[in-house]
Amino acid sequence: MSTSKPTLRSVNVTRYVTPLREGGSLPAIAEADDGFMYVLKFRGAGQGANALIAELISGEIARALGFKVPEIVFANLDEAFGRTEPDEEIQDLLKASVGLNLALHYLSGSYTFDPVVTTINETLASAIVWLDAFVMNVDRTARNTNMLTWHNELWLIDHGASLYFHHAWSDPAAQARKPFLPIRDHVLLPFAAKLDEANEAAHRIITPALLRSVVSLVPDEWLPDETMTAAEKREGYVQFLLSRLSVSDQFINEAKHAREAII
Repeated sequence: MSTSKPTLRSVNVTRYVTPLREGGSLPAIAEADDGFMYVLKFRGAGQGANALIAELISGEIARALGFKVPEIVFANLDEAFGRTEPDEEIQDLLKASVGLNLALHYLSGSYTFDPVVTTINETLASAIVWLDAFVMNVDRTARNTNMLTWHNELWLIDHGASLYFHHAWSDPAAQARKPFLPIRDHVLLPFAAKLDEANEAAHRIITPALLRSVVSLVPDEWLPDETMTAAEKREGYVQFLLSRLSVSDQFINEAKHAREAII
């Protein structure tokens, strides 16, 4: 597992390839000036920059914990990009997203993970459940696992529905201590028999310094707020995560009770 300081590259989007008609950020496959293909997530989509912030923070925490996560990059969208796009809905989305967006390396040839046909060990399942309970990710269910198999390895994707407290910003530290009932719908919960071990392992890696380092990656322009500065809002994310970490025994017990009810 890695504890190195996270960094993000920046790329310029050169070609819109095809839309992916799913997800709150209305993503698309796009090509960038480094020659790679990416799943591009737009700041101008319905949930705005919040979905990108959640994707960035939760994705980089997952990476620090040792999970395989596609490389996350900042993706610049030029004002002239998309002017020839014939689809009006897509053109409006591109216009609303001029500037800094987020993208994840496209795992060509990957396929959706299905726990019914692919065995997952208890240690890995427990660690993923811990992560999603920690960041309050509501979107890793049987209906939408948000996991891919690529080159015979499990990859975690699409964390834009996590950290949902920021959609109605109010006392982040207090929000972090609230119960997380959606954990009962987690697709891997039946296999997560080692939650206490996962909790101990995560605490060895996730430190206040690591959390501050990850949150520091969030660009100022994604943090507009009439009532606080970007620095103050960034600190709010840090306080949420620190508070959430401090009550990990609580959310692990929630997960264990939910698991007992379904097995």
